[in-house]
Amino acid sequence: MARCPALAAGILRAIAARGRASRAGVAVAALAFAGGCASVARVTTLSDPACRESLEAGLTSVLAAQAETAETAARLAQGAAAALASVEPGPRPFLVASPSGTDYAFFVERTDDACLLRLYGRQKGFVSYTNNLTYIATQTLAACRCAE
Repeated sequence: MARCPALAAGILRAIAARGRASRAGVAVAALAFAGGCASVARVTTLSDPACRESLEAGLTSVLAAQAETAETAARLAQGAAAALASVEPGPRPFLVASPSGTDYAFFVERTDDACLLRLYGRQKGFVSYTNNLTYIATQTLAACRCAE
């Protein structure tokens, strides 16, 4: 998160160096870019049962809100948590593929006081929706710790 203010300051310096006509367009683009500044993290405490339960509960809640059945959401959450705990994928987004035909794209973001599970995309067939500015859904992983 510390990179975001420095990045925004650099963008503002570049805007100030431009002519008046191009400043407005660059400012709009810079604000959109800086507003979506998030960094991907990895959960470091998945071996802790409380953290794993927190991740499963977060995934289940998000998937159920996306119209997955409660059974399917719980099964997918358990499978995703087991997969993430069994390998060291590093800080990167991950997909959860549902038998409904929908693929869900998640990542974990580290903030100053929490790890946040973010759903930022979903795709079913040729129809996809991505929202990486305000995100589709967010759950706090209260029992987890994460690192970038």
